[in-house]
Amino acid sequence: MSAPFRRRRSKRSPGARDDFLVAQAAVSIRRVWADTLLNAERGYIARTLVWAVLSVISGTALAVLLAARRIRSPLLSQFALQLAGWGLVVGAVGALEWQGLHLRDLAGATRLERVTWTRVGFDAGIVGMGAVLAATTRAIGRSAGGLGAGAGLALQGAALLVLDLQFAAAISR
Repeated sequence: MSAPFRRRRSKRSPGARDDFLVAQAAVSIRRVWADTLLNAERGYIARTLVWAVLSVISGTALAVLLAARRIRSPLLSQFALQLAGWGLVVGAVGALEWQGLHLRDLAGATRLERVTWTRVGFDAGIVGMGAVLAATTRAIGRSAGGLGAGAGLALQGAALLVLDLQFAAAISR
């Protein structure tokens, strides 16, 4: 072989192929990081789906219990309606997110972190809306239904806030 086409060997380890090892190390480090992020996201979505199922089951059970005992409680019926309704919405969003799970690069991870912090803000707003709804309907309208709806809304927002804060803490490190 002529001099320009000869393969150069590393001075540190004779006979080693540095270019192969460097490329493999870079891929494995990236893949480990992406796998860790994917597992964290998968766990978050699974916990969110569990919360959605529990919400639907709780809301439905409460509504069935009220109907079976012929109890006419606007507070409990609106609370049950909020639990079941928000549970269906959260479950549908979680199912769509589960379908879109994939390994992320740095830009995708940054986007995921920003979306998660945005969700934290929305969740805090949902808790606030539920509290305002419950307080105003109780103070102004003396409506037990509004109080139940506000309590259900605040409960859903608080649960989603806890889930999103846990996920944000896991991916923001």
